[in-house]
Amino acid sequence: MQDFTGKIAVVTGGGTGMGRELARQLVAQGCHVAMCDVSAANMKETIALATADRIPQGVRITAHLADVSDESQLQRFRREIEDQHQTDHIHLLFNNAGIGGGGSMVTDSRAAWERTFNVCWGGVYLGVRTFLDMLIAAPEAHIVNTSSVNGFWASIGPNTSHTSYAAAKFAVKGFTEALITDLRLTAPHVKASVVMPGHIGTSIVANSRKVQVGTEADALSPEEIEVARARMAAAGVDAAQVPDAAIQAMVAEAARRFLEDAPMTAAAAATVILDGVKAQRWRILVGDDAHLLDEWVRKDPEAAYEPAFYEAFVKAAGWKLGG
Repeated sequence: MQDFTGKIAVVTGGGTGMGRELARQLVAQGCHVAMCDVSAANMKETIALATADRIPQGVRITAHLADVSDESQLQRFRREIEDQHQTDHIHLLFNNAGIGGGGSMVTDSRAAWERTFNVCWGGVYLGVRTFLDMLIAAPEAHIVNTSSVNGFWASIGPNTSHTSYAAAKFAVKGFTEALITDLRLTAPHVKASVVMPGHIGTSIVANSRKVQVGTEADALSPEEIEVARARMAAAGVDAAQVPDAAIQAMVAEAARRFLEDAPMTAAAAATVILDGVKAQRWRILVGDDAHLLDEWVRKDPEAAYEPAFYEAFVKAAGWKLGG
């Protein structure tokens, strides 16, 4: 698919981050976009930004509230697309929505663990299930599933548990790779790509907390502050006397750093992804850090989860994240 003009794309998680930038760049290239998110306000901003970019005449961008972990909501999303875009087919499916949380099987709640897994893996699986026949109905189509470097390296450092997100992203990677053969045998005009970004500047840290807790508020609740204090204590930090306001500020700073100190912007990442789709690459690494980490893990997989590996990689990649 060398040209997106006149095509119809579905983008999940279109309210912020890479989903927002994919929607903006697709629309700018003449592609109709139907996006979903759990935040109507964020999608409204995406549309405002796309409009400011000067949407080509006749191109449509629509916003739909849907939680990708809920099949009934995805089915409603599909019906709205059929109605609002007057179509029985789509050409592109970007299963992009994702959240973090539930890092530990031991200390985090089962609800938080499964919430993350059900969005990051379930959203991809259900997205393909929901839209597969609409993709097959198109003359040519492409499924683009967002995994992560955590789809081949299940860690964000030796001092942080990361089981749910990593398990989900490994599942996305394996599923998409298996789809390559499945689609070649059963629907050869439909392609599939797995996207594995490194550290991209997005609002996933802030958004994940909101989705996990079920709030739009930026401020932490008293219960969230106590959870943050307990996590600090588990990491060896005496947080008993740390004021609530200071904990709030530390959490906000972590979210800011992830967004603003990243080596690659969401806009640049979206360009890499779309270029990869046009080149029909099934494996799309996004960011110099992703390429480097892929090389390091392949070179010495036995050492990949040792503190020394992480420390050396952070230095080599220039990551500014804590471990």
